[in-house]
Amino acid sequence: MSNNNKKSPNVLLITMDQWPGSFLGCEGHPVIETPTIDRLAKSGVRFSRAYSECPICIPARRSIMTGQTPKLHGDRVFQKSLKMPLNTKTIAQVFRDSGYQAFAVGKLHVMPQRDRIGFDDAFISEEGRPYYGSIDDYDLYLAEKGFVGQQFSHGVSNNDYTWRTWQLPEDCHVTNWATQQMCRTIKRRNPEKPSFWYLSYTHPHPPLVPLSTYFDRYSRKKIPNPLESNWSKKLNSHFIKNVKSRWPKLSNELIADVRRAFYALCTHIDAQIRVVVGTLREEKLLDDTIIMITSDHGDMLGDFDLFAKRLMYEASTRVPMIVLGTTKNNVVPKGKVSNRLVGLADVMPTLLHLADIKIPQSCNGISMFGDEPRKSLYAEANEGLNATRMITNENFKLIWYPYGNILQLFDIKNDPHELQDISKVPEMNVEIKKLTKLLINNLYGEDKFFIKNDELIGNSAILDISSSSKSGLGLLGERELLGQRGIHYPPPPVD
Repeated sequence: MSNNNKKSPNVLLITMDQWPGSFLGCEGHPVIETPTIDRLAKSGVRFSRAYSECPICIPARRSIMTGQTPKLHGDRVFQKSLKMPLNTKTIAQVFRDSGYQAFAVGKLHVMPQRDRIGFDDAFISEEGRPYYGSIDDYDLYLAEKGFVGQQFSHGVSNNDYTWRTWQLPEDCHVTNWATQQMCRTIKRRNPEKPSFWYLSYTHPHPPLVPLSTYFDRYSRKKIPNPLESNWSKKLNSHFIKNVKSRWPKLSNELIADVRRAFYALCTHIDAQIRVVVGTLREEKLLDDTIIMITSDHGDMLGDFDLFAKRLMYEASTRVPMIVLGTTKNNVVPKGKVSNRLVGLADVMPTLLHLADIKIPQSCNGISMFGDEPRKSLYAEANEGLNATRMITNENFKLIWYPYGNILQLFDIKNDPHELQDISKVPEMNVEIKKLTKLLINNLYGEDKFFIKNDELIGNSAILDISSSSKSGLGLLGERELLGQRGIHYPPPPVD
């Protein structure tokens, strides 16, 4: 199909925000419709054990852009003002140093917001944060269309699970805008140079404002109830209690509508990816383009009475990961499902490997197609009272809450939905000891204080969690409407 004779392949990296790894038709999900991604998976490899090493927006994206785990890039919390690590080239900069042109569209989540982090240019949609000092390109687009400052006139929050259908014309939805900007960027490329394109969709992360076209198709479908388990009712973790206090208890009927809105946002993105692929085909670039599709983290969406991310359960930390090579490549097989353990820090090394570009020593991620797959993968989120850590291997996952020194063990191979915590089963003691040793080998910083004689001792201090000034994800102020946006014209004051 392609007339592109360049030696170097083009590379298209697509990320979504807050899309769980199981939310694909090709994963066997009983309801969600993702026909585009399902078809693309048949032309490449789908990694069924792909994880976010820190399932929080900013740290996860730093891993994608640097090829580094949180220990190396410096953020496992959400440090919105933290610069990219010193002596580290981003994936965009490495591609440019290798003769590529590099462009980004969508959410970068860096500070300052207009930092290109190595790209030639970036057309950004940063979820309505003008108080950080920049009016993003999507807001400018809405102004040009006659909807000045009205991105959030729908009244739905970026940090909540209320929903409604989109209030502006379809072409003004941020998913359509990002797609159109990427298609235009592809068409405006320098034909004499290979391209690295980064398309970063902001959904299905709240606000849950799907197009009615996509919401309506789910209104006729029976939505599965949230997962329930005895362990989730008994777990005495400060962090878990904090998460549960952050959002109101919703009935299964209300959660079903939340999920319909969420699924609709996913299916909308899936359809728009097809437009980007169509642009590549018509520009005679498709066969010579490496494509990767992934997400920064997932969302619990009511499973075990939990919502959002920052947790180490599969719905939060496991992400989609699909990789297609060029049609002439001999590295990426077609139609394969791999259970190899991979993480977001592996995105940069993998794409550089497939493009035959040397991987910088600053990366501690590894290529997903290297000769030596990892035997375990470590993940982490938060510090202090809300800290949670995880180590997983081929069959099992160990989760640790330092405050309270709580361990959970799940048989991921036979219990992929994590319905049974088997940490108290005597036959699992050997596995727990093995995973605990691996976990300890990955700990650093304040976590070192919770180890004694090569054993996890955690922090058993009595915590006062009855105060209205709870830390972490509890009562965060702002009258329980955290981060609610308003009308952005005139722009709100800069912080």
